[in-house]
Amino acid sequence: MEGRRVVVTGATGQIGRAVVAGLATRNEVLAVARFTAEGSRADIESLGATAVTVDLTAGDFDAIPQNPDYVVHLAADQRGDMTADDGYRANAEATGRLIAHCRQAKGVLVMSSHSVYRPHLDPWHVYGEVDPLGDTRQPYSPNYGMSKVAQEAVARFAASAFDVPVTLARMNAAYDSGGGLPIHHLRAVRAGLAVATRWDPCPYQPIHHDDIVAQLPALLDAASRSTTIVNWAGDEAVTVQQWCALYSELIGVSVEVNVTPIDATLRGSCADPTRRLALAGPCRVSWRAGLSAAVADSRSVSE
Repeated sequence: MEGRRVVVTGATGQIGRAVVAGLATRNEVLAVARFTAEGSRADIESLGATAVTVDLTAGDFDAIPQNPDYVVHLAADQRGDMTADDGYRANAEATGRLIAHCRQAKGVLVMSSHSVYRPHLDPWHVYGEVDPLGDTRQPYSPNYGMSKVAQEAVARFAASAFDVPVTLARMNAAYDSGGGLPIHHLRAVRAGLAVATRWDPCPYQPIHHDDIVAQLPALLDAASRSTTIVNWAGDEAVTVQQWCALYSELIGVSVEVNVTPIDATLRGSCADPTRRLALAGPCRVSWRAGLSAAVADSRSVSE
């Protein structure tokens, strides 16, 4: 992607910052966030993007152009104390208003989540895009999963009602050396703490930020007015236990993994990548290479 005008929401988040950094070298990037953290605006502007202060939940979109080439909607509310109403307003209703506001865009990517899938008793169950949806009751934010299901419904309606091409991308476990679930566990290992997880085995399909940025243009090109739905995950399934074993090997310490089953939550998060492979090709960063690099990267030492 080059020479495009791209709106990126949630620009100060873990994935958002990586997307802004990846796009801003060759495109005009309007980085949308509330910028409440000290230094966050300067950080985003240092990447070559234009910082645009907007509270999407409040619904004031005047600062966002109505005719960007593309919109990458990554902003999400995941607060632990988020009520159902909070989640619907921030994650669902705001998405619909954003699509309506930017209805002249060539394509909109809405970041959904693997948390929309109905939990399966088999931790190795591979979720396809047509699998049943349901409440995953995420312990860190109990209303988050259902708010993302609502977001998908609103995005699909907006795509059809306002004639806007949309891709719904269900993110699995994004990471790079600066953050993400595998790095959260790495920091626990470095601190001599036990790693907590919800099942044994507990598989994911982590995807590196470099692959997210590389695959983004193809997923935007695949946007459709009937809504293109795709699992956005790595090509390889790996368990928490396996990546902790890698950390133990590379760092030379013993790693304790504590398993605390949580009823009615996802036991595993394996995703069928077939559709994404057809649209955007294979990942370039394997989980082992990505996490080995993270062990050697100073950014993985602390937040």
